[in-house]
Amino acid sequence: MLDEARDKLEKELKTLEREYRQELPKEIQRALQMGDLRENSEYHSALERQQFVKARIGHVRRQLKELAMVDIAALPKDKVALGSRVSLYDGEGDRTVVYELVLPDMADFAKGFVSVTSPIGKALLGHRPGDEVIIKIPAGTRNYEIVKLETLHDRAPK
Repeated sequence: MLDEARDKLEKELKTLEREYRQELPKEIQRALQMGDLRENSEYHSALERQQFVKARIGHVRRQLKELAMVDIAALPKDKVALGSRVSLYDGEGDRTVVYELVLPDMADFAKGFVSVTSPIGKALLGHRPGDEVIIKIPAGTRNYEIVKLETLHDRAPK
């Protein structure tokens, strides 16, 4: 999971840096040649894009640095933590839901990937199978029981 996140971020960084260093300077140069800068929407659009790309590059670099600092060995092997896949039984709905705790930028609730910083992620952190967990979400409060836990250690290639 962490390797996937790192690969995704490195690919995005490479694309952004190419745009920032090669494509945008050409766009800005083309727009400059059009003349009057006060009414040159192409020029202003390219400058805005350049500012956005520069900010995004900084953000992605910070994320890569934070990712590099994650010590997988320090993650618990018997409790919910980053990278855990958790099966929860919802007694009210008589159903089981599965969530995987991921980094914020990898969250995709529709696919079951919840951020460790989300209300669901925060409520699950540190719990074990058999624990009852109360999760407060915008729609109300839900009670779940953790019925299965696969940590990052369990799913790591051996």
